[in-house]
Amino acid sequence: MNKTELIDAMADSADISKAAAGRALDGMIEAITGALKKDDQVTIVGFGSFSVRERAARTGRNPQTGQAIEIKA
Repeated sequence: MNKTELIDAMADSADISKAAAGRALDGMIEAITGALKKDDQVTIVGFGSFSVRERAARTGRNPQTGQAIEIKA
């Protein structure tokens, strides 16, 4: 499901316009992003939690070229 499909589902479920559902989703994403930037954790009971974690440096691959790249910690 992409963002547009999620907005459609929210609008249908909550009986609101797609524009209102889009604003609500954008507000939710903004609030979660803001909390994570402040190193807070966001927990939505029955859904999941969002947090920032440090990961070790590692080698990854560019999905477009397949070239190996170093990903910083």
